[in-house]
Amino acid sequence: MVTTDPNREAPFKSSPLLIFASLSVVAVVIWWIPLVSLFDLALRDEQYTHILLILPISAALVALDWKSLPRPSGSGGAAAGSALLVGALLARVGARWTVSSADVQLSLNVLALVAWWMGAFILCFGTRAFRRALFPLCFLLWMVPLPQFVLDPIVSLLQRGSAASAHLLFALAGIPVAQSDMQLHIPGLTLEVAPECSSIRSSMILLVITMVVAQLLLRSFWRKAVVVAVALPLSVAKNGLRIFVIGALTTKVDPSFMTGRLHRQGGVIFLLIALLGTFLVLWILRRGENRMLRISGPYR
Repeated sequence: MVTTDPNREAPFKSSPLLIFASLSVVAVVIWWIPLVSLFDLALRDEQYTHILLILPISAALVALDWKSLPRPSGSGGAAAGSALLVGALLARVGARWTVSSADVQLSLNVLALVAWWMGAFILCFGTRAFRRALFPLCFLLWMVPLPQFVLDPIVSLLQRGSAASAHLLFALAGIPVAQSDMQLHIPGLTLEVAPECSSIRSSMILLVITMVVAQLLLRSFWRKAVVVAVALPLSVAKNGLRIFVIGALTTKVDPSFMTGRLHRQGGVIFLLIALLGTFLVLWILRRGENRMLRISGPYR
């Protein structure tokens, strides 16, 4: 009878994690310059601040579910090879496509890195584990910086939505208001919703936080989708509320509010208000989901 020495099995059991760590180190070496550029961009440009949150959140989500992941298997070799190949090809394109702008090259390189990580995960842990960790791994796509030609229409949409929601709030409050493009005219003051006032940073952070909390607290996909869908208009409404509050305080209380801390640093207050609204919707949906579970039993 053949016996198995547990001391000999232990290194094999740990080898998938060691291999994944080794492949991650290789990835960092290959994509070192794009990674430095990415985090430099996130630190100096508020449109990309959310990128700093993605890697630690993704790693934490995988760690939370680590013990329940299926045991490493040899399945998924073709999928892993395809993902690794896509990563290598994207890296090649990002390095050689000199006609492209620098921001597109950076996007391609970071997308290549994410594809490499996904392929390495499948190679080391198998397709079943990949399916179980699908959300945190796909969440890494938030690391890919949107090129300027993609980001500009989003900022413009946020500007227009913020101006429209602020216009509505002024009207509801009985304050005479007229709008011309991105300018709002109220008695004694003209407010311009510039690209810098689009709240792109807080909107991205709101979406990131909403997706993570919905993933942790809800089970059904449609409920998660509803919460994220609610966060989208709230990201616009919160900025409209900020414009309205600053405009009203400037004209009704003290002109210094236009240049004060609420204008320059008050975005976090309105982000928290939007998060509160999102969490309220999430709480309602979670209660409904728990009620359904009590009636029909837990998901299999």
